[in-house]
Amino acid sequence: MTLATDEREGFAAFLLRLRGKGTAPKALIAAFEATPRAGFVAGHFHPMAWSERTMPIECGEAIEGADLQAAVIAALAIEPGNRVLEIGTGSGYTAAVMARLAGRVVTIDRYRTLAEQAKQRFDALGITNAIARQADGSNGLPGEGPFDRIVAWVAFESLPRFLLDQLSSGGIVIAPIGPEESEQVLAKLTKVGSRFEREDIGMVRLQPVLPGTAAVL
Repeated sequence: MTLATDEREGFAAFLLRLRGKGTAPKALIAAFEATPRAGFVAGHFHPMAWSERTMPIECGEAIEGADLQAAVIAALAIEPGNRVLEIGTGSGYTAAVMARLAGRVVTIDRYRTLAEQAKQRFDALGITNAIARQADGSNGLPGEGPFDRIVAWVAFESLPRFLLDQLSSGGIVIAPIGPEESEQVLAKLTKVGSRFEREDIGMVRLQPVLPGTAAVL
């Protein structure tokens, strides 16, 4: 799969920004280039698909800017064969990119609509190792681990220690931590034995995690 001509300019600008920030590993860039981003946003947002701006999607949710997504996926340091859990499917774009780097990606969202749309997009791209489903992600996905990498696109009020229990030794969790009414710290937690090492890699402002699943959407 290659990018359409009208996406190439936006992708080129995106690539220049990443190189300027030092977050452009070759495998990651190849995964992004093989995953046309315009197919994951509404038609009128196609011209800005590769921008840094957040764009609204269905169910009142949003897709994060391309630069933030790239920075987070780069920090996950996904290796071939890794099992990845994503909390917050959104449009399905990040799961599609990660599926090109990992062995298997399980992505969950509280909205059935978003999970179903992501499945359709995976099918259209021939991605067979990404599984999208509706589920309550407020406690991760207990009973299905261990995962080698876990990423959350929703914020936790306090350190989500329960995610470390679902992580393999040496595994990595990236999650926003902090109150919903202000910026949150984007924390990278690496499991070392029975403890973890924490590295704060930036500030974000994302929606708080909500328990349960949506009954209608």
